[in-house]
Amino acid sequence: MNERVVDMRGIGKTFPGVRALDGVDFHLERGEIHALLGENGAGKSTLIKVMTGMYRPDAGEMFLDGRRVVPRSVVQMQSAGISTIYQEINLIPHMSACQNIVLGREKTGRLGLFIDWHEARKLARSLLSRLGLDIDVDRPLNSHSTAVQQMVAIARALSFDSKVVVMDEPTSSLNEGEIASLFALIRSLRDEGVTFLFVSHKLKEVFELCDAATVLRDGRLVGRRPVRELDQYALVSMMIGRDASSVLTRRKEFGRADGGRMLCSLEGVACGTKVRGLEFSISEGEILGLAGLLGSGRTETLEMLFGARAPDSGVIRVDGEECRLAVPRDAINRHFAFCPEDRKADGIFPNMSVMDNMAITSIGGLSRRGVVSHIRKLALARDCIDRLGIKASSPNQTIGTMSGGNQQKAVLARWLATRPRLLLLDEPTRGIDVGARKEILDMIRSFAAEGLAVLMVSSEWDELLQVCDRILVYRDGRNVRSLSGRDMTEEAIISSIAGEGR
Repeated sequence: MNERVVDMRGIGKTFPGVRALDGVDFHLERGEIHALLGENGAGKSTLIKVMTGMYRPDAGEMFLDGRRVVPRSVVQMQSAGISTIYQEINLIPHMSACQNIVLGREKTGRLGLFIDWHEARKLARSLLSRLGLDIDVDRPLNSHSTAVQQMVAIARALSFDSKVVVMDEPTSSLNEGEIASLFALIRSLRDEGVTFLFVSHKLKEVFELCDAATVLRDGRLVGRRPVRELDQYALVSMMIGRDASSVLTRRKEFGRADGGRMLCSLEGVACGTKVRGLEFSISEGEILGLAGLLGSGRTETLEMLFGARAPDSGVIRVDGEECRLAVPRDAINRHFAFCPEDRKADGIFPNMSVMDNMAITSIGGLSRRGVVSHIRKLALARDCIDRLGIKASSPNQTIGTMSGGNQQKAVLARWLATRPRLLLLDEPTRGIDVGARKEILDMIRSFAAEGLAVLMVSSEWDELLQVCDRILVYRDGRNVRSLSGRDMTEEAIISSIAGEGR
């Protein structure tokens, strides 16, 4: 057996009314890439926060390199060699890469009065060079790409002489090339003896990158297995506690049985540098998917249709009538609804209740003489919670404390309350576990069955193939190919993105 760098035994953690971890045994071996998996609410985040010193466990013990430690703070565990890189890069954007790497541990010169920036730059360049990166370390971090910012976060983690690096959904904002570079880097560091704990809802990445996987369910350990001994069905079955076919079945039918009335069309529409010459239409009851690489113009298309970006040229028609969507109010008046990609930053008000988050787009209908009716607001929230199967302790629960899947359902509920005709969905299952993902995709199908038009962006092409009636493939700001019926395959999407025909 390989040497255990982290060994956690019988870990328990309870919050008011919730047993988050129940006697969990977990370990990491030196120089491995280990996946931590489970549905939202399984206990993954709590286990990580105990390991990294953010939470103190109620029960159990932890050993680091064979020595017993009592996690009391993040600083303590960083000093002991455990660092975390979060999905939302938690560095300071207006500071330089150098400043971010040495932040909190700046060395001073001989007199101890001034920071020795020469040494700081030397350290930053050395760490980034180890990662194969040659950048201006004095430039503000936010002037670099997301991939570079991710590398800077890794460099900062390595600056602590980390034995263990925890990575939480590290690929959510990276394109395919950047993901390949990140994975190559992780493998290289693993070969140098660094251990990685990898958290991802993308099972494809787990099979591509990880050596072993631990699965939690309802705060308990389900099992630890080498990834080579698992397939997708076995892994998902461990996560959900039942046969995986219920959440992994693919769509078999091709297209809709009958065509709905055309709702919206775009003719020669351009917007900034990301959207050029768009030509497509969408009908009532249709699910239209947008496939393409990061930066291909998919998100910008949705934002433009919601009035968040004004088109520079071209014609947009709704119900055959040319219209102007200059601001979101124009789109809302047309009964368009938009669920953005970054749910936490742009979709929810995290410190407000789930009830207030749902009601915020319907305030006019819930008010009388300028006073919002609490009874109507509560009735709306309860109806949405029941209809979408939202798991909340009450309508007054703070939405920021809910799982990603339930937050996404609440955002959908907010717009469904406005009775939309066109639902614009940008990465609707991002950061959501496999069970909740199935529920969201089933909801999208049901919305279309009720006559809603759905325009959906997803980087997970299998999702588009499961739910869409048609798929538009984007390349360099244009929709270069429309796929339908038996032409809708992953191979066709890839060849279209690569420019191999229309």
